Amino acid sequence: MEVQPLTKAEEKRIKQAAKLEAERARMWQMSAYEREYASFAPLCGVDEVGRGPLAGPVVAAAVILPEACEILYINDSKKLSEKKRELLFEEIQEKANAIGIGIVSPTQIDEMNILQATYEAMRTAVENLSIRPTILLNDAVTIPGIAIKQVPIVKGDMKSVSIAAASIIAKVTRDRMMTEYDAMFPEYGFERHKGYGTKVHIEALKKYGATPIHRQSFIGNIIRSNHGE
Repeated sequence: MEVQPLTKAEEKRIKQAAKLEAERARMWQMSAYEREYASFAPLCGVDEVGRGPLAGPVVAAAVILPEACEILYINDSKKLSEKKRELLFEEIQEKANAIGIGIVSPTQIDEMNILQATYEAMRTAVENLSIRPTILLNDAVTIPGIAIKQVPIVKGDMKSVSIAAASIIAKVTRDRMMTEYDAMFPEYGFERHKGYGTKVHIEALKKYGATPIHRQSFIGNIIRSNHGE
């Protein structure tokens, strides 16, 4: 009996099924820490964004997902397109048991330095959860001043689904804030670069000076060099 070649539609379905299987296998790997520490539930992932920009806040998120929660294509927020982050943001919001956000302003960053500001944002995010977690999975750091078991995971936003979820929530939250600031200060292009030190941003900073959302402790050399100091 002659075997009929597959139709294009059949080939497409097979490829889609293979991609879905591969994605579920990747997600299984990203859930390894969640399985390892499942006995400590409720388990919470914590991450932050905005350490490096010249302007805007540092934002942290804490996310508690249900056990065996499937959110396909979740990953480190930096590895996702803006459109994909927005879609995943909505899905995480829908499926999470609890989400906490912590925001530390540029003024506070200048007062306490960026490392302490990052810790403060993370602590606030955990405090703002509606459920108290038993364990925190953190992206690379141990947060001072929290009486909860913590597991720092290097590159955790690529290795833990809970930390990846937190990275997406933090990233989208901060990006939306910077888009709002763009409407207030359109000369600086905050919607495009989100406050990072791009050439366009630095040129605008030299031309127009600092805004209230610039981190004075980050831009001193730029401002001084522009005045010939």
